[in-house]
Amino acid sequence: MRYIYYLIIMVCVSCNPINFSEKPNIILIVADDLGYGDLSIFGNEYISTPNIDKLGHEGIIMTDFHSNGSVCSPTRAALLTGKYQQKVGVPGVITAKNHRDKGLLLNEKTFAAIAKEVGYKTGVFGKWHLGYHPKFSPIKQGFYEFIGFVSGNVDYHSHLDQEGYEDWWKGDTLSPETGYSTDLISKHSIDFIKRNRNENFLLYVAHESPHYPYQGRSSKVIRERGKDFIRGLPENMNEIYKEMVEVMDEGVGEIINTLIELDLEKKTIVFFFSDNGGTRNGNNGMLRGFKGGLYEGGHRVTSFVWAPSLIKSGHKSKETLMTMDLLPTIAEFIGGNIPNDIDGLSFKNHLLNNDKIQARSLFWEHGSSYAIRKNNWKLIINKRKEKPELFDLNNDLTESKDLFNLHPELAEELINEIENWKKNIGI
Repeated sequence: MRYIYYLIIMVCVSCNPINFSEKPNIILIVADDLGYGDLSIFGNEYISTPNIDKLGHEGIIMTDFHSNGSVCSPTRAALLTGKYQQKVGVPGVITAKNHRDKGLLLNEKTFAAIAKEVGYKTGVFGKWHLGYHPKFSPIKQGFYEFIGFVSGNVDYHSHLDQEGYEDWWKGDTLSPETGYSTDLISKHSIDFIKRNRNENFLLYVAHESPHYPYQGRSSKVIRERGKDFIRGLPENMNEIYKEMVEVMDEGVGEIINTLIELDLEKKTIVFFFSDNGGTRNGNNGMLRGFKGGLYEGGHRVTSFVWAPSLIKSGHKSKETLMTMDLLPTIAEFIGGNIPNDIDGLSFKNHLLNNDKIQARSLFWEHGSSYAIRKNNWKLIINKRKEKPELFDLNNDLTESKDLFNLHPELAEELINEIENWKKNIGI
């Protein structure tokens, strides 16, 4: 039950910031559908994640970090652009069946493009999920290099998407490769670091794990070209899920060890987080809800910042942050230009000096349901329920005590804020 401790006992201990003498390298490691309780640092005694845990133990644990969406594509759009995803053409999941012509708006400036402008080598390895057509390829969005898949998920071995299409790319060209996708993502990420050891680089490691299809290294191929894909869970689901997370953890360890071996750890900042909350097949700890919902289990995600030259000992942050805050943060660290029209806020000075983040309201939308977070208050308008729900997260992180009837004026204020936000972003 240690994850309860980390979620509730958010004690900020002292840190010892050290100024970079040169621009830092940036690495973002994104897990897919990782639950808050899936890591051993948060009390999971079945799954062992010593390498991901290391990022938290030696860095900063972001205890109130949230994905912009409660599903994949929207969060990734907000991450890349620093804006609410509804503004950039990705309000929902870009599916393999119905949205092959949709993607991130091509006129948007990504954090990769900002890094490229200031001389950084940029690479993304793994999951893109921001457009199937080659015109939406990462190499058209600021990345020099891309190896991975553009759909929401692929068979971990055959690399076919949900519709049976080959989906393993090098740049904007299909380029089949043999191997377990998690291992390939780690391998290419490490190779990128080694090749750019003498350059400033920005690396986006976009893991598929532990998203379905649930397959381990020795699992059989599930998707074959020309055959229907049948959804289902393996008989040894728990063992497979455990392996998927642990193989990803191995890769994280290999990346960190590579940084140390190349003497790059003190000039590199590593951000680790999940693209949304865990599914029912994972473990969200004490949090209510799962991926695809607007309770905390759908969007409060594990997040660590590891930077040995910034933080010498464990530090826990209770500032409320979102995925879209990473673009301005990265831009400030590397000396890039921050677009004027973004929604995210930089938390660079919070990482360096524990400065407070500017007070603001934050919003979520999924399937015509909405949520707002303002200070400790969270209101959810669920289309399946007769009335909104209001929670005091400072005293009820499990969202079990609906206070809507006790605070009608506050509830009305928050509902009005949601309506104004919807108008501002055009929904």
